[in-house]
Amino acid sequence: MLTRKKIQTTVLLVIGIVVLVNVLGDKIFFRLDFTADQRYSLSDATKDILEELSDPVTVSAYFSEDLPPDVAKVQEDFRDILVEYSSQSNGQIVYEFINPNEDQETEMKAQQNGIQPIMINVRERDQVKQQRAYLGAIVQLGEAKEVIPFIQPGVAMEFALSSNIKKLSAQTKPKIGFLSGYGTPSLAAVQQLMTSLSVMYTADTVGLSPVKGIPADINTFVVLAPKDTVDSYVFDHIDEFVGRGGRLLLAVNRVDGDLQQSSGNPVFTGFSEWVKDKGIEIEENFVIDINCSNVMVRQQQGFFVMNTPVSFPYLPILTNFADHPITQGLESVVLPFVSSIKINPADTSLTYIPLAMSSEKSGIKNPPLFFDIQKQWKPSDFNMSSVPVAVAIEGKIKNDLFNKMIVISDGDFVINGEGQQAQQQQPDNINLMVNAIDWLADDTGLVELRTKGVTSRPIDASLEESTKTFLKYFNFLLPILLIILYGVYRIQLNRKIRNKLKSVEYVK
Repeated sequence: MLTRKKIQTTVLLVIGIVVLVNVLGDKIFFRLDFTADQRYSLSDATKDILEELSDPVTVSAYFSEDLPPDVAKVQEDFRDILVEYSSQSNGQIVYEFINPNEDQETEMKAQQNGIQPIMINVRERDQVKQQRAYLGAIVQLGEAKEVIPFIQPGVAMEFALSSNIKKLSAQTKPKIGFLSGYGTPSLAAVQQLMTSLSVMYTADTVGLSPVKGIPADINTFVVLAPKDTVDSYVFDHIDEFVGRGGRLLLAVNRVDGDLQQSSGNPVFTGFSEWVKDKGIEIEENFVIDINCSNVMVRQQQGFFVMNTPVSFPYLPILTNFADHPITQGLESVVLPFVSSIKINPADTSLTYIPLAMSSEKSGIKNPPLFFDIQKQWKPSDFNMSSVPVAVAIEGKIKNDLFNKMIVISDGDFVINGEGQQAQQQQPDNINLMVNAIDWLADDTGLVELRTKGVTSRPIDASLEESTKTFLKYFNFLLPILLIILYGVYRIQLNRKIRNKLKSVEYVK
């Protein structure tokens, strides 16, 4: 029998349990992450950055209200990750969410801070209209601040936050040196690369002379697409740099293609000879691949001249990557006029990792060549598979110091050009280069976050249309069918229970 005292005791116990659970929940934060790419778990790199914070960091998130569900989920995910950041940093991450559409003053403040509105499509009553929306954030430490102007759905929120916090909290940025002269591009010709590198590094060109080597404040040196023969003293300086523990990235051409002249010719800079001593041979050839980019060809069609895209195997689209932090998350990289790399281990203590390879249907062509755009390619032209075009080396490359080096047999894949000739490179081209520099220069592990995000898993394009149609309707109808079957089962079960109750004889 329930008494007044028992009811009061029960109520007090329930209140006490609720309060205790809330106190523990505020102090102890955890969640289970069953996603394949662990998208909801903080990396060790982020945890290290947060634990090293000595001053509070404020994150002001500018998100519009009343957004469509698919866009509003970005705000929910961003709030969840900020909660975890705050917990991991022992309260050093302070955050607030602001609705810029609330009033004109708040909207003006958001725009002054570098967050601009975007237009999104909103469906209302079978009509589609456009709505101004804000999806950005300001990361501030003291007087310094960094802007995340647009947080896109499905991208690496963790990298955006962690890299900006690291940028604000770091006392000095590592310095990346780029070889100047010998036909190498200026930093202005690689705008996309410089924009990405500026988050974590200071980049500058380095001119070498017989008496001037690579400065001591540079720990990563990049040789990007030289066109002319390099002086012998440059290799002496690079040997000295690697010998003192410096990290080296070589993105050099062994061949060059000229689409204006329709010709392909060898390039000699001296680096192909220098890397042979390290167990790497950049071969004098062109890698061709059935998975390739297009070139536009002017064709006469009746009275009109049309630009028609034509597959050009000398522009391979690489999708075959190693399971490595540099290439993790990359989907496709275009390496124009790339050469094959042969690995000849020079030392058993060195580890050689092929980072990027051609597809299962590829081949090689030796220069000099005349490019026949209209050529009808045969299966026999693509008689090779998984040809390495980028290799990482770890170990005691020179002297007894552990070191790292990367060799890519093409240097043009990140070059935009200057002025009106500048062209946009696809994001994964830039990601490959920046990831490589991160792996060499930054030991925090942020390289693993750059391409972390929601993985796209479309239906295999090689499937037949009938199979695709079956899968589409199967996914749509199966849940409905399961619900109907469960309903039929419940009806039968209830009917049996009623019949059983009716058959029971009750004694009066």
